[in-house]
Amino acid sequence: MGDRTEALFREDAYLREAEATVAGINDRGGIVLDRTIFYATSGGQPGDTGRLIRPDGAVVEIAATVTGETKDEIIHVPAAGQALPEAGETVRLAIDWERRLKLMRMHTACHLLSVICSYPITGASVGEEDSRVDFDLPDAGFTKEDVTAKLMELVEADHPIFIRWISEEELAANPGLVKSKNVRPPAGAGKIRLVCIGDDDSVDSQPCGGTHVARTGEVGEIHIGKIEKKGRENRRFRIRFGPMPAA
Repeated sequence: MGDRTEALFREDAYLREAEATVAGINDRGGIVLDRTIFYATSGGQPGDTGRLIRPDGAVVEIAATVTGETKDEIIHVPAAGQALPEAGETVRLAIDWERRLKLMRMHTACHLLSVICSYPITGASVGEEDSRVDFDLPDAGFTKEDVTAKLMELVEADHPIFIRWISEEELAANPGLVKSKNVRPPAGAGKIRLVCIGDDDSVDSQPCGGTHVARTGEVGEIHIGKIEKKGRENRRFRIRFGPMPAA
């Protein structure tokens, strides 16, 4: 279909409900809206789940949210066996907020880890209870205890987190902003979304389309559960919620 969906979450990750108009239903039964608060799977962060409420009160459960032909086409995948809304219908959107908040906290924790371990990122996956970040790092030289302590320093400092937009030309002039070794931010839109941490982005600034909490203090207590060797020059750091278990 190639429709463009206004992604409300890019400016306000705390929107739990909104109204939207159904732009159409694709050939696989996916629902496309003119705007949405549902984050679509991308950049290692899972898409949102939740529900659409039709004008008659009928509920359409959304089992997944994915992108279509472009990142700007967001498709809401309904759970099986449900009646679908019609194009032009106005629906109320409600995301599974507790799940989203966990993912926001975890995604922010991954950014904090990239501050402490400032090596090229080779992969990442954000989960509700356990996340991972892989670094191009020949020799770890890090311990779970030390990294956890540094992470909690950043969390407890309660740094502000905000969004800033720059041009593609500005990004090209500052290639160090990109921490991923193999993935570049999508080009062609003319602007790049940066997630910044700290006053005047003093802690970190990097391209990212994901959702994050507003302050590092909202991440809560986290720890490094494991540091794994994944190849000759690859180390996987696993982040988990809660205090580090006693040895």
